[in-house]
Amino acid sequence: MTKLILLRHGQSLWNEAGRFTGWVDIDLSERGREEAREAGKRLREEGIVVDIIFTSVLKRAIRTAWIVMDEMDLMWVPLLCSWRLNERHYGALQGLSKADMVQKYGEGQVHAWRRGYDVRPPPLDPSSRGHPLSDPRYRDLQPDLLPSSESLKDTLNRTLPCWHEEILPHLQKGANVLIAAHGNSLRALVKHLDNIADDDISEVNIPTGIPLIYELEGDVIRERHYLASGEELARAVGEAARVR
Repeated sequence: MTKLILLRHGQSLWNEAGRFTGWVDIDLSERGREEAREAGKRLREEGIVVDIIFTSVLKRAIRTAWIVMDEMDLMWVPLLCSWRLNERHYGALQGLSKADMVQKYGEGQVHAWRRGYDVRPPPLDPSSRGHPLSDPRYRDLQPDLLPSSESLKDTLNRTLPCWHEEILPHLQKGANVLIAAHGNSLRALVKHLDNIADDDISEVNIPTGIPLIYELEGDVIRERHYLASGEELARAVGEAARVR
């Protein structure tokens, strides 16, 4: 059976600070780097061989992939970056404190922005310096592809072409694939893979730095498990619900 490994990047500096991150290019914290090293160690000890790695174009995911590759002694494995695997775009909330937004707008509204399947946060002004229209890494993309804000539904629709056109063909050829990405782009993929209902996906949390492994036979998922103990996973999932 082939293996698909989903890995949310290690804790970022803004995860640590409790700020909305989205497409802002924030690096890993020291804890995040250690989480990435531990993920690589677990995969190596499990005897898993990765044939190709996909990641977003944001440094916290790329650095996680680099650290895992180094820990597994797989620096030679192809690494492909796609903007379609970026985190959900949090619009005008990016950079703001989650606690401050709860105080200003109320817990219910912030919960809807963070967890609702088809709820978009307030949009970022396209003329803002922080808008992806001003970022050179997206200069070859059509402007209408670049979001000012996204719901999880938008993130799923943006991520699926990368899944179908770039990632799935490698799995179908028998390659083991690692995707180092973000809480919401990975939640979107999990929703698709596990056929999770729109109302139920809000309860799914992807922890930082713990590999989620799907074992596939052809296009059929035979097994799904995290590389973590039950106690460790419960603690990490609880943290994931707070820091995204």
